[in-house]
Amino acid sequence: MKTIFITGTSTGLGKAAVHLFHSKGWNVIATMRNTDKAKDFDNLERVTVLPLDITNPDEIKTTATAAIALGEIDVVLNNAAYGAIGPLESVSDEQLLKQVNTNLLGAIRVTQAFIPHFREKKSGLFINITSIAGLVTFPFDSLYHAVKWGIEGWSEGMSYELAAFGIGIKTIAPGFIRTEFGSNVVITSTEPYKKAMDHYLGVVSSMMDPNTSGSTAEQIAEVIYEAATDGKDQVHYTAGADSKQMHERRLEIGAEASRKEMSAIFLGK
Repeated sequence: MKTIFITGTSTGLGKAAVHLFHSKGWNVIATMRNTDKAKDFDNLERVTVLPLDITNPDEIKTTATAAIALGEIDVVLNNAAYGAIGPLESVSDEQLLKQVNTNLLGAIRVTQAFIPHFREKKSGLFINITSIAGLVTFPFDSLYHAVKWGIEGWSEGMSYELAAFGIGIKTIAPGFIRTEFGSNVVITSTEPYKKAMDHYLGVVSSMMDPNTSGSTAEQIAEVIYEAATDGKDQVHYTAGADSKQMHERRLEIGAEASRKEMSAIFLGK
């Protein structure tokens, strides 16, 4: 029986991944900052809940050690995320650090904590949840792009050094997911950017029906399960029709043309 370690499981995609892997017969180690939010897992055998704030390096080491003590880990899913959008000029240092520590350094440090375990058993797989924002760009998302493009590039770079020990690493880039994460994104906007950003948010809102647009968390979790079990020597996966469409469009017309097209769509320029 295989075991997966998942970060950020209190809501959304992380919670959906716990339920899917559990339904497939896996042992699941579900981690979250506040374990009081783990009530949905109370009656699930083979699901162990551990506390983990991925912005805390010491807690990462402690939780990884506790997880490994339970038995061999086969897959580590770096899912926990934080979103803040807006012009860079209006972003506080606290928001900047939270963006980088959660979305980039958190995943890197969790991975670092499990490499020795995977190396010793000569197998294992890391799966990192990125975003279509790690493959294409939008106005006012520069910091989110920085961390998600960073995870995409870092994961591919890591694939070389891990492969020698039979360890894999993959990224999953979803488009819009109908979860609480989208409604919890922090938005900052100040003059002289407010008019342009209001236009951008208006376009996004008109395109995004929360009931029909994008994918459900359960649909994205299926792609994660596929990546975890398909045995492919493949690093990058897109998840959701919108993600695939946007990525393919950028590849078709090229980066510069894509940038101009996005400007026309979202800023009217």
